[in-house]
Amino acid sequence: MMTIAIVDDNEVNLALYQRVVAEMHGCTAKTFVSSKAALDWLVSNAVDLVVTDYRMPEPDGLEMIRRIRSMNGHRDVPIVMLTGVKERETRLAALDLGANDFLTKPVDKVEFQVRARNLLALRQSKRHLADRAAWLAEEVRKATEQVRARERETIHRLARLAEYRDDETASHTVRMGNFCAVVAKHLGFSEQEQERILLASPMHDIGKVGIPDEILLKPGKLTPEEWEVMKRHAEIGARILEDSPSEILREAATIAISHHEKYDGTGYPKGLKGDQIPIAGRICAISDVFDALTSKRPYKPAWPLDRALRIIDEGNGAHFDPMVVRAFKQGLDEILDLKARYAS
Repeated sequence: MMTIAIVDDNEVNLALYQRVVAEMHGCTAKTFVSSKAALDWLVSNAVDLVVTDYRMPEPDGLEMIRRIRSMNGHRDVPIVMLTGVKERETRLAALDLGANDFLTKPVDKVEFQVRARNLLALRQSKRHLADRAAWLAEEVRKATEQVRARERETIHRLARLAEYRDDETASHTVRMGNFCAVVAKHLGFSEQEQERILLASPMHDIGKVGIPDEILLKPGKLTPEEWEVMKRHAEIGARILEDSPSEILREAATIAISHHEKYDGTGYPKGLKGDQIPIAGRICAISDVFDALTSKRPYKPAWPLDRALRIIDEGNGAHFDPMVVRAFKQGLDEILDLKARYAS
């Protein structure tokens, strides 16, 4: 049922309009002898068409149109103004305020019904289009979320791939990713940027899949030649991940090749220094080292917190970016909570 609100300070006219609307299938009339009462009702009620007289006690028809157009939910409601034959200036003013059509008094019944039906049909079409657009937007949102979910799943499995070739645990990559997100937050990264580094950083060592087992799994110390081979995992990881349409995989490629660079330029593979090192790599460097120091490995026990923090302090400005160290310490309580939550 479509609702037509009719405003006229003449009750005889209102009764006539109500009978005319009663003959229109699927329509009902809501009549008001007071324009103020009509405006009060419109604030909290939906309507499909407004028919208003011009000459009424304040507010008059022009003011009615202006106020209706300022109401949430009524900016697109069709409005018809009732005017006299000679009120051309009034009609122009009404058009400027947002009126859609006019009826000349005395109103012809057939003309009223035809004009009302046309405007109601237009209103219904706009509603259907809006509903269709909302439905399409929701379908796009669902599809996009499905794509993101599949992307996250693929990324998670890529991260696990490296774990099966190394002595690190799945918990290490989860912890390290969460540590990176905390540091990023304290560096002022947006939530979207925090999520991207959270998902990308666990793939930092994926390039180890390209390192021979006799070197990767060697229980003792590597020879200088073997260490040079081991260092290639950074570039291998970048080659695996680079040039992807996925922002997360591109971020992971950046992290893979830069997380062993050192702030003073003594890292590898490129010997980058300071701000030459991508910020994601600088964040990953401190997160990776801290988790490695405070976690048990086959070749070492977990270090106590104070000893690990001394290493971080000693590396401040050399291994690590001082700005990143500061952000790390600001988020240390959160990092320790995450370490306990994702303990191996």
